[in-house]
Amino acid sequence: MDMGDISPLPSKDILKINHAFVTHTHMDHFFGFDRLLRLLLGRDKHLHIYGPKGFLENTEAKLSAYSWNLVENYKESLRITAHEIREDRMVSRSYSCREHFSPGSEALESPFRGVILEKPGFTVSAKILDHGIPVLAFVVKERFHIHINKNALLEMGLSTGPWLTQFKKSLYGLEDPNSIVQVPAIEMGSAREFRLEELKQAITVITPGQKIAYVSDVAFHRENAERIIDFVRDADHLFIEACFLDQHKELAGEKHHLTARQAGEIAARAKVKHFDIFHFSPRYQGLEQSLYEEARQAFTEMVKSG
Repeated sequence: MDMGDISPLPSKDILKINHAFVTHTHMDHFFGFDRLLRLLLGRDKHLHIYGPKGFLENTEAKLSAYSWNLVENYKESLRITAHEIREDRMVSRSYSCREHFSPGSEALESPFRGVILEKPGFTVSAKILDHGIPVLAFVVKERFHIHINKNALLEMGLSTGPWLTQFKKSLYGLEDPNSIVQVPAIEMGSAREFRLEELKQAITVITPGQKIAYVSDVAFHRENAERIIDFVRDADHLFIEACFLDQHKELAGEKHHLTARQAGEIAARAKVKHFDIFHFSPRYQGLEQSLYEEARQAFTEMVKSG
């Protein structure tokens, strides 16, 4: 979610990224794209990135800012597909490293009805909000959550590893419960076979899926607040910006941001289970606790008032 300063992320984790979701292309939310791009160059990878109106133009400007005369030396070709979310449709275009990331292919359009990515285990939805420009909020919703009981694995003499990822995909994909799963044992060179349902019963705990919401850089006005509340309602965890203290709400309004109090009230009205605020103005360096306390107090007061 967003590509601002991603330098704290280890390269090995960045290399796992296949989908990135950008609320808007103000510099502090998009300049990390350059590091992501640099690390993925020369790899057999297909990266999907999502953003609001104008996102294709912004992405193409990024890609055209560099010289690509040496990319023929790469054995593998990175491919990037950018998806621009508009009110009624999603516009997508692909860019290939081997073709110097030229926007040569025609843009493809598909209806936008909220869900922008659907995988066997989860969906990602987007909502268009107002920050003086169109911005996106995102919700990730799991179908169900799979917990692996590592003690059970050890007791059965089974090893951890990449096979667990495929095992989870089989469960999310509702594959035939009698299909056979090969599992490497702790003892080198040996493997064992299990029916999918048998292994599920032995090493997993299945719980209801979580709803995770992400809201950043939004103005506080009635329409925006109602759209946010409707979108994130009953979320298990809401991450929401709180740039200013409420004593500076006029400044927050000028800059199209939320105060900590407004963020707390929105979280309470949406009946979220947990929430975290972030994206504080630099003016509060060393005073972050005041923002946390204001948001928590507003949340508590709103819950008590019904």
